[in-house]
Amino acid sequence: MENIKLIIDSSSNMKSDPDHNVEVVPLTISFGGKDYIDDQNLNIREFLNDMNQNQVAGKTTCPSIQAWLNALEGTEKAIIITMTSGMSGTFSSALQAKTMYEEKHPTSQIIVVDSRSAGPELTIVLHRIEKMIQGDIRFVDLEEVIAKFRMRTHLLFILQSLHNLSLNGRVSPAAAKVAGLLKINLIGTASKEGKLEPLTKARGMKKAMRELLKYMKDDNYHGGEVIIDHCENEKDAEIIKDKILAEYPDAQVTIRPMRGLCSFYAEEGGIMVGFHE
Repeated sequence: MENIKLIIDSSSNMKSDPDHNVEVVPLTISFGGKDYIDDQNLNIREFLNDMNQNQVAGKTTCPSIQAWLNALEGTEKAIIITMTSGMSGTFSSALQAKTMYEEKHPTSQIIVVDSRSAGPELTIVLHRIEKMIQGDIRFVDLEEVIAKFRMRTHLLFILQSLHNLSLNGRVSPAAAKVAGLLKINLIGTASKEGKLEPLTKARGMKKAMRELLKYMKDDNYHGGEVIIDHCENEKDAEIIKDKILAEYPDAQVTIRPMRGLCSFYAEEGGIMVGFHE
């Protein structure tokens, strides 16, 4: 198939890769009177230190329409993958950019994919799209095939800190404090509607990891690709990887550090696991 540009937002925890025609469009995180652009220049350690000292609600801002247009410039065919429309205007701004770009370039063809997720699940989808476009599938058929593939990808996560969730009114400050004192971790998932929802709680990381692996099986995991993204917690990410490979030795399992957007929500110690069944 002819050259197709792949564009994805920074919630994917990816970095731009010109060699593979992949461009990452950053979101912006704001707190404490400062804006943090979630690109390759963001120092995650400094970002986390600032975030840990912050005591007021922060916010995230989706890429502008112009940012998407800049990424599309010069392309005839492109596929954009965005974080869930259930939590962000990112999909909407990308869709508007598609319309504007196609009006200005009538021969162009742009597909915009709402991942209904965040973090590593976006990269799982992108990896499969890369394989699709290396085959003989027609561009006009890609959107339907991608949608079918997405039905078999999943996201699970473990949160060790609820500090930001309490600041943003998602949980009470008292509950966040008790969870921290008792080392209670939250295990959650991306729902079919594209919301990040809690599944259960576990006291201690060992139990939390056992619960996560159990939920992977509940989601019909049978050895597909896995990407484990962590926020300054490579040790636990390696443990999860080892446990997956012990049962599925042929599985492709990758460990990566989170970028800014996912670190803002998952916080230090957080784990996100994206996988294909």
